Amino acid sequence: MSSDAWLTLAMLAIMVGALFTGRVSPPVGVMGTTAALFVFGVIDAEQAFSGFSNLAPITVAGLYIVAEGISKTGALEPFLRVALGDSRGPRATGARLVVPSAAASAFVANTPIVAMLVPEVTRWADARRFSASRVLIPLSYATILGGTLTVIGTSTNLVMSGLLVESGQDSLSLFELAPISAPVVAVGLFVIIMLGPRVMPERRRPRAQAEATERPFTVAMRVIADGPLDTTTVTEAGLRHLDGVFLVEIRRAEKLITPVNPDQTLRANDILIFAGQVDSVVDLQSKRGLESASGDPMQFVEHDRDHGFFEAVVGAASPLAGRTLADVEFRSRYQASVVGVHRAGELVRAKLGEVQLQAGDTLLLLAGRDFSTNWRDQQDFLLVSPLDGPDLRASSKAPIAALALAVVAIPPLLDVWSVTRSTVLACGLLVVARVLTPSETRDAVDLNVVIMIAGSFGLGAAVQTTGLADEIASVISSSTSWMGDYGVVVGLLLSTMILTELVTNAAAVALIFPTAVSVAGNLGVEPRTMLIGVAVAASASFLTPIGYQTNTMVYGPGGYRFSDYLRLGLPLSLVTVVGVSAMVMLLG
Repeated sequence: MSSDAWLTLAMLAIMVGALFTGRVSPPVGVMGTTAALFVFGVIDAEQAFSGFSNLAPITVAGLYIVAEGISKTGALEPFLRVALGDSRGPRATGARLVVPSAAASAFVANTPIVAMLVPEVTRWADARRFSASRVLIPLSYATILGGTLTVIGTSTNLVMSGLLVESGQDSLSLFELAPISAPVVAVGLFVIIMLGPRVMPERRRPRAQAEATERPFTVAMRVIADGPLDTTTVTEAGLRHLDGVFLVEIRRAEKLITPVNPDQTLRANDILIFAGQVDSVVDLQSKRGLESASGDPMQFVEHDRDHGFFEAVVGAASPLAGRTLADVEFRSRYQASVVGVHRAGELVRAKLGEVQLQAGDTLLLLAGRDFSTNWRDQQDFLLVSPLDGPDLRASSKAPIAALALAVVAIPPLLDVWSVTRSTVLACGLLVVARVLTPSETRDAVDLNVVIMIAGSFGLGAAVQTTGLADEIASVISSSTSWMGDYGVVVGLLLSTMILTELVTNAAAVALIFPTAVSVAGNLGVEPRTMLIGVAVAASASFLTPIGYQTNTMVYGPGGYRFSDYLRLGLPLSLVTVVGVSAMVMLLG
């Protein structure tokens, strides 16, 4: 190999290691590696930044906006009612849930579908007294499968389409992936429906586990006039670092003070609202200078009209990942208090302010009723779910959002114009009809994903121009040739699936693209068919909670452990690699 090929390989190995260990976020890792390859002269400026002029990132950004319109208006509400229905038990529910979810995710990004369904499914399961963990991973896997049916079903397919255009070929048509993916999707959904109820574990949700062990209560206490706490600060009164309880807010006449600053001065007759565990709350009754503000000092937060419980899932790109609650000044920043942290199926037993948060952690929050509205569309949390909140209802503008979705899908299907043009038109419709405000439109776009996709084009260019792609193709071919041509295709797709779990699906597609072209040439297979197989394999993230965003979203609410994903993920991965390889050889 050339020196540039060795340097590229070394830089990619460093990037994969950094992403796998969580030392850097995906956009930083991808863009940083692309920039380094440009600085070292491995690729030129045009190759390094070609992704920013490609239509794929633009289309992905537009689809985020359309998905936000669907989510905001509740346009999928009729689908939810039909999907959930009155079925009882995980198998009947799975059958009614996964098929329409997969169909919907072919046209709507699976992230908002899962975000809308998780709260509904968990409440629905609680009402029927079975664990939502039996159906949440199957739900995520079904939407991943459904996204492989169309070019707009997932950003992975759009990246592949953009790479094809970059190489001088036509972009993917709307259903061009379906001949390869549809049989795999059908078999995969059958496996989910039949095997899911048998292998999915019974896990308790974070809140159920918290209530079973350390149930949170709130209590209202009044500052006694002329008592020892009158005119002292919160810190001086010893109310700043209480064990197992925290001061949520101060109610002073008609004024509400929240979050509470440690230098805030207490006054006579201030009502102090504390939240914590039952034993700690009871201990407040004996604190000098405070008295109960009501006849029944303890009350559940659910009965407080101003506050409620929320589950919020931390994503890999969140500013919270890798930091503690104290580092980010969580209470001041989010106007919310963390009651518990749930990780890998268990509550974290530690001083909450000192817990270093990880991607997939579910925070059990006490916050104002508007917390979900304020933060559900921000990148800080993958999912914000109010507990025991109101059911979703479609708004009066839901038909406009549905029309926007039709604008995205129908013109490309009829070959009237491109997916990108349809997506831009749909976004314009949502803004002109005031379904989304300009600020909501801006916030709907996940810039981390868009930047990562744009940067991944430079990585693919480096792998191709340095000859590294040919070397990797040679290694894959030589190591799997004993199984024949079919085995070589299996080896290529397995490499793609492993890369997806280690880095991201967009980066995996960009890195494997030139290698897949070389392998196809060696085997005499149509390169475009091989590349479609790679796109499907890159979306097949079924093994870990961090390989795909929807897997992370259900990790905490389902109370899952890391190994739970393998129970159903291994059979689905086997179905995918065997099925896609067979279809590539058959159609190529």
